[in-house]
Amino acid sequence: MPELARNRFDQAITRFDEENAKDPNIEIADGQPRPRELLYAIRLTNWVERLTPNASEELLLAARCQHLCRWMIPRTQYEMTKPGYLKWRNDLKKFHAAKSGEILTAVGYPDETIQKVQALNLKKNFPGDPESRILEDALCLVFLQYQLTDLAARTEEDKVVNALQKSWNKMSEPGRAAALALDHTPVEKALLQKALQPKGA
Repeated sequence: MPELARNRFDQAITRFDEENAKDPNIEIADGQPRPRELLYAIRLTNWVERLTPNASEELLLAARCQHLCRWMIPRTQYEMTKPGYLKWRNDLKKFHAAKSGEILTAVGYPDETIQKVQALNLKKNFPGDPESRILEDALCLVFLQYQLTDLAARTEEDKVVNALQKSWNKMSEPGRAAALALDHTPVEKALLQKALQPKGA
């Protein structure tokens, strides 16, 4: 990446991280308290880089801002129903894309780049766009590596299995291979095995 482009990229990443560092929700990672969405953005970026070491600038930017300032639109603002959940998720995607666009514009990115990043944020071309598939794989892998334990501890088994099946159905074969290589607990392995059983087995 040319030096000027690298400077612009670094500025954007810094701005994304500064915003996510304001998250009042704290998660412990490696014994240290971290703002949840900042930690999530770093983990998502790391997975994108693992899945595709030569990831494009747009894909890396999209990974870093995928959940930008997510806490600003809490789930509790919506009806606790499936339509309410779907509206919340849809509104979040639009919110993240708008916020990322503001920052990318401020650091000097052209409209073409901003639109590509926002298309990834909004999952507009999934699954047709290969980069959208990589980002979706990374999103699922963050869930499987870092969030499954907590979900399994507080959620009915059938709902966990359903969530695993939905994630699996969205993943590519390389993403699935990475998922199977994760160091899951015996409980998590049993849940995955149940989720991946052929219907009727």
